[in-house]
Amino acid sequence: MDNLYDMRREYEAGELNEQDLTQEPLEMFGSWLQEAVSAGVTEPNAMTLATATTEGRPSARVVLLKEVNSEGFVFFTNYLSRKGRELLVNPHAALVFDWHEIERQVRIEGRVEKLSAEESDVYFNARPENAKIGAWTSPQSKIVKDRSELDELLRETEQRFAHKEIHRPDHWGGFLIRPTVIEFWQGRPNRLHDRIACYKTEEGWSKHRLAP
Repeated sequence: MDNLYDMRREYEAGELNEQDLTQEPLEMFGSWLQEAVSAGVTEPNAMTLATATTEGRPSARVVLLKEVNSEGFVFFTNYLSRKGRELLVNPHAALVFDWHEIERQVRIEGRVEKLSAEESDVYFNARPENAKIGAWTSPQSKIVKDRSELDELLRETEQRFAHKEIHRPDHWGGFLIRPTVIEFWQGRPNRLHDRIACYKTEEGWSKHRLAP
């Protein structure tokens, strides 16, 4: 394997100045997300989601952002999965969007709450049929014997819902992350990257440059 010490590149695609953040941080995020889409970033809505147990033991995985609005960031999952169970007992999370192709990252911290059943129904009903079947099939995060067990569960689920409407399972739905911190990162030469963090306060958002 190549020497990891020697794997490095300079970031020279752009810069981030305080005046660039004249809009609300969530609006700024929306602008950056659209720029990532326009630049052809692969799955620009992919985000690393970090959760923790009540004892503070962390875990992280990549999930897909399905909505960003004035309240925050929305994604959907199995509530009985590891991330679902951790969020229900410790409703704090962190997100990272890594858009390496355009040398940008966004880091988010916030408090998490479940979406209403009605809101989760709207998204679930808009999913393709195979995704609905998958939500019913997978005992997410539980140990299974092998792939054949999953294949058999899939066959059983397909038979169960053959020629029937596939409604949302109670154990599946959305979470909203209400941000308290949104940090914008732009790669710069010499590892002196631009970092501007926005902190939620009672008066609004407070914005500060951070050393890289």
